Amino acid sequence: METISKRKERGLPVLNNYADCNFEGYDATLLMSETAKLRSLITKRGTLEILIPLCCTTDPVRHKQFRQALKGFSTRTLSIRLKELEKNGILEKHRYNEIPPRVEYTLTAKGQELVESVASILQWMRKWTR
Repeated sequence: METISKRKERGLPVLNNYADCNFEGYDATLLMSETAKLRSLITKRGTLEILIPLCCTTDPVRHKQFRQALKGFSTRTLSIRLKELEKNGILEKHRYNEIPPRVEYTLTAKGQELVESVASILQWMRKWTR
C-alpha cells in the first residue's frame, strides 16, 4: 500500500492523454496556487456585483449608480472593492474636478477579459445546473 508521503513526492497527476485538455504540460500545483489568487480577487463580497453592470454597458458607471444598484452594501465596502479592483488593473477610475465631485469607473482591457471569463462560467453553470 502506498503511503501519503510517497503520494506527495510524486505530485499531482497531469492528464497528458486527452487531446482536448487545455492545461496539458502545465504544473497542476502551480495552477492550484494561481486559483487562490483568482479566488481572493473575485470572491469577495460585492466584486462580481460591481463587475457585471460594467460589462453590460460601454458607458462609465458612477459611484452613485453603484450605491443605488448594490442595495445591502455599505458605502465603505463598495469603496474598498472599487479600490481593490482599480489597484489590480481591473477598473479605471476617472475623477472630474467638478462640484459636486464626479467619479466614474470603466473596465480596463484586463477587466473586460475577466468579465468575459465570468460570463463563460455563468453560461456553463446555466447549462449544467438545470
